[in-house]
Amino acid sequence: MRRVTFSRNYTLSLSRTCQCYCKYCAFATHRAHIHAPDEVERQLDRALKRNAKELLVLTGERPEVNADVASRLADWGHADFTSYVVWACERALERGMLPHTNIGVLDRTDLARLREVTASQGLMLESVSERLMETVHAGSPTKHPTQRLATIEAAGELKIPFTSGILVGIGETEDEQVASLEALAEVHGRHGHLQEVILQNFVAHPKYYGQEVADIADDAARERWQTAGVQSGVTAGVPSGGAPRRELDDGVGVGVGREFPAEGAPAVTPGWATPVSVDDIKRLILECKRLMPDVGVQVPPNLSDAWGELVEAGATDLGGLSANGDHISPEHAFPSPHEVRKELAPKGYALTERLCVYPQYMDSEWMEQGVLDVIKLKYWSFIPRKGSGRRNDEAIEDGLAPQAIEKGRAGQELSEDELTALFAETRPDVIEEMRVAADQLRRELAGDRVTFVVNRNINFTNICVVGCAFCGFGQGKRSPDAYEVSEEDFAARIEDAVAFGATELCMQGGIHPDLTLEEYGKWLKLAKDVAPQLHLHAYSPMEVHYMCERSGKGPDEVFEYLIECGLGSTPGTAAEVLDDGVRQRISPNKLPAQRWVEIIEASHRAGLRSTSTVMFGHIEEPRELARHMRVVRALQERTGGITEFVPLSFIPFNTMLGRTHGIEEISDAENLKHTAAFRLALGKTIPNLQASWVKMGLGAATEALRWGVNDLGGTLMEENISRMAGSQHGVKLEPEQLIEAARAGGREPAQRTTLYEIVETY
Repeated sequence: MRRVTFSRNYTLSLSRTCQCYCKYCAFATHRAHIHAPDEVERQLDRALKRNAKELLVLTGERPEVNADVASRLADWGHADFTSYVVWACERALERGMLPHTNIGVLDRTDLARLREVTASQGLMLESVSERLMETVHAGSPTKHPTQRLATIEAAGELKIPFTSGILVGIGETEDEQVASLEALAEVHGRHGHLQEVILQNFVAHPKYYGQEVADIADDAARERWQTAGVQSGVTAGVPSGGAPRRELDDGVGVGVGREFPAEGAPAVTPGWATPVSVDDIKRLILECKRLMPDVGVQVPPNLSDAWGELVEAGATDLGGLSANGDHISPEHAFPSPHEVRKELAPKGYALTERLCVYPQYMDSEWMEQGVLDVIKLKYWSFIPRKGSGRRNDEAIEDGLAPQAIEKGRAGQELSEDELTALFAETRPDVIEEMRVAADQLRRELAGDRVTFVVNRNINFTNICVVGCAFCGFGQGKRSPDAYEVSEEDFAARIEDAVAFGATELCMQGGIHPDLTLEEYGKWLKLAKDVAPQLHLHAYSPMEVHYMCERSGKGPDEVFEYLIECGLGSTPGTAAEVLDDGVRQRISPNKLPAQRWVEIIEASHRAGLRSTSTVMFGHIEEPRELARHMRVVRALQERTGGITEFVPLSFIPFNTMLGRTHGIEEISDAENLKHTAAFRLALGKTIPNLQASWVKMGLGAATEALRWGVNDLGGTLMEENISRMAGSQHGVKLEPEQLIEAARAGGREPAQRTTLYEIVETY
């Protein structure tokens, strides 16, 4: 699944006064226009109420050239306009918002002043064509390409995360468009500071005759966002004002290059404009990716009904879906995140929030500490997983990880600090030592045999009341994606499993508000009636906890009843991270860590075996993983009832946690490092370590056989939980595929039962 990003921002048009006379601009005015400090404060408070993370500061070019603006600035205690922008950014940071400024051509001194209070900055190159200085840019000295490139260059020298782009359709040729992108690529090649390039198509605007564009934009945004899903401006073919659209003569009906007349003041396409087709933007997307493969490509979704098609062509970002509209094209409201997500999902794309500064720039090399502190305090989950954590860099002794590797290889219990060092390790040579030790421990405990089970998953309902932020599976009763499996369908699926050669049926579901203990028992009895030979591996500790609450019985009584109904073993899912600080952040309605332990212990007392799991690669820190592993190991040392440990890497795409916390899917390299650390953390207490091919893919799971893994899990036949979270690794494997994976890893394949009895070797 591919991700498409956006920023949840609020636009502050601090001053529209501008020294330029661009022929296409509806934003600038040559009268005195500047918001007073009290109005700025009110707008910042309004931005907070709209949940904005980014404050986009837009202004005209050098508004202080207007004597009235300069006088007002002096009255407010500011020697120049940049000083006032700095003040506004400071007020935003105090409220926990990250400023992104786009205030025109600046010299190195002003860029440096803004760097102290901004997370990122921007300036559109627009075009390198000097011809345009005689047409659309006549009378606009700071639109000369040499001046704009000088600002972009200076920003790179100062290590400022930067956004730029080109304006398409203002009279430039195709060759000039490519030349503009080449100029940006050249600057980026020297400094690496361009985080995204905007491909903005020109649309004609009416004259506003003294109206406040911010008010027009805000009204359009409110109308569109409130009616999103009822009649979308994207899908209905009508702009937010309700006026029918007019198209250019080239017949482009999807919006790129077309005009939207404003109600009562139709826009007229000027003679200098050049038509822009969807194919033109697609061509430029490919040029961006060729010239700057590490840079995001943004297309404004309010200026083109074809934005979904452009995403499929390679665009990676939709910009700031500003809650108070587009102040440059005020009559064209941005679609709401809900509206965008609804259109992207069927295409296989996940919409994810980002900050105005891209993840690779979130460190002290690129950002002032005061700004970085705001990210660490409020938006720490957006910081990429590096080293020992994201909120703070915990000092770890260099020798601690090698010491832990040696002890883990010998099967000795590791301290919290030692485990933290393993999970935080970044040195390639030490990680290789970790791999070798984990592989040696695997060979000692499990030999060179790689096992798998032929099983079937049945998730009998995905209706759930818990609301975990990491889950894409659970649905409300009224959700169009909610389902409940009928008894007839349930029986048919079991018959399919028997025909497939399954020995195990794995059953789990959402926490359905209407299910009773007897309902859970009914599914077990039905499974046994259809196929009494199948081993029933069913019901997570969360489900058992819910059965206890519904029935008023304790876990021991519940397990006694479930065993009578046919239960054979318990999946140790719902563990996530057994640290209540993590659990409160990702799933406050789920059972606490100690309750998970109590229920697993109860299953072992009842004579059942269980698996154990961890879900990692989201917001947890290395130390929190260390605590999880100590809980699991201590539990196994008390009961001996755990058959296997299953690391489950987080799939972020269709989950609230992934959408709103900027969490990327963990890399294969990090996944494998963690796998080795899990093996060393368990020592000799749990002999079997499984790789989840559903989470990491069969290729990475095969590689994991070198990192301490001796089991490849099951065939599954039907997998919904990871699939609905956005996993792209499939829902079923044939036994032959698992046999081949084991052989590719140089091991002996073997089919096992749920309890690790060997059925057949190959």
